[in-house]
Amino acid sequence: MVLGYRNTLPYAGFGQRIMFDIFDTNKIIYATKIGFIGLGKLGMPCAEAIADKGFDVTGYDIVHKTSNKITIKDSIMETISDRDIVFVATPTPHEDGYDGRTPTSHLPVMDFNYDAVKKVLAKCNEHMGSEQTLVLISTVLPGTTRREFAPLITNTKLMYNPYLIAMGTVANDMINPEMIMIGSKNGMAGNDCRARSELLESFYNQVCDNFPRMEFGTWEETESMKIFYNTFISNKVSLVNMIQDVAHKLGNMNVDVVTQALAKSTKRIVSPAYMKAGMGDGGACHPRDNIALRWLAKELSLGYDMFESIMTAREKQAEAMALAILTHGKNVAFTSDTYKPGTDLVDGSSSLLLQHYVKRHGGMVVDGTDDPVEVIVRIHESDQVQADSHTIIFDPWRSYPKSDNVVYYGYPSKPSSD
Repeated sequence: MVLGYRNTLPYAGFGQRIMFDIFDTNKIIYATKIGFIGLGKLGMPCAEAIADKGFDVTGYDIVHKTSNKITIKDSIMETISDRDIVFVATPTPHEDGYDGRTPTSHLPVMDFNYDAVKKVLAKCNEHMGSEQTLVLISTVLPGTTRREFAPLITNTKLMYNPYLIAMGTVANDMINPEMIMIGSKNGMAGNDCRARSELLESFYNQVCDNFPRMEFGTWEETESMKIFYNTFISNKVSLVNMIQDVAHKLGNMNVDVVTQALAKSTKRIVSPAYMKAGMGDGGACHPRDNIALRWLAKELSLGYDMFESIMTAREKQAEAMALAILTHGKNVAFTSDTYKPGTDLVDGSSSLLLQHYVKRHGGMVVDGTDDPVEVIVRIHESDQVQADSHTIIFDPWRSYPKSDNVVYYGYPSKPSSD
């Protein structure tokens, strides 16, 4: 049976959300029973916070726990057998030495360890049915749920719902989150994915005190929201602390004066600006400032160079886009050479950098005068494109009206329905 809910239906009582079978609207089910597998530093405070909102919560952990708010069970089967929603908060640890307490930059790169999660999910699948919803909240890398976990789930449906929670304030962060991220196989496409996403939305509207925004997506999109949220913070801290190092080495400079000025810059720095992926940065300042800061990092003997990584990423991103373009044709036209619309300046132009890599990998940059155009690249989001139906329009901004000859970069495939 596929579950959904109606906003127009009343609550059955505190902690009870009325659900219904979308194929039989006369059949009503109450989502009151919650199971929690994994009662560690994350799981137990969250489970107890949910119980405080009036839900019937059972829990299990491989290490015996006690609680006066939830019912502790002796097995996974006992914990989940009659639950409407089952949350899995099993750790995804790294190997010893990868937690940052000691230097890690010299260690081999390594994914999280998913062995425990896979065992728990497989066991849950044995004892759950189609009317129940299985929800993983553990941190994983993008692509993991579809590759590693989905093949294990055959009897129920799997959702991915990571938390933005800080240790020490878990219970408060649980009921006052910045956002709720809800991921399913196909996002909001298809009846079942939508119904289960809306089921979780309804659940959190009861649990949370602050009416958080809901962000829906595929498994991969939600995995990425979680882990890149964390890395945004890491990059922000690293850059601010680099300013601190420069101040300490250079003298005549108070780091707080600089960082407070930047923190008040709400037009481009502390804002949604530049949060739409597309072409790389450019202009008379951005690339050249980063190049100059590489010199300063060396001159002050900081011992690290964040700006080398920024410039390398800029170039590798342009090269990856060039290779994607060339899969659609070798004769490539560009809507503009300038670094931004409304100007004729080409300083630091990401369009010219992209053209460099198109030519390096065997393509030709053409204007249609002498050679036929196979692909037109939309450099600026405001650029208009005129092309026949046989010419590919390559859009890094994913905003040009979609048709058979329009290719979106960064959104290569459309999720299938349930």
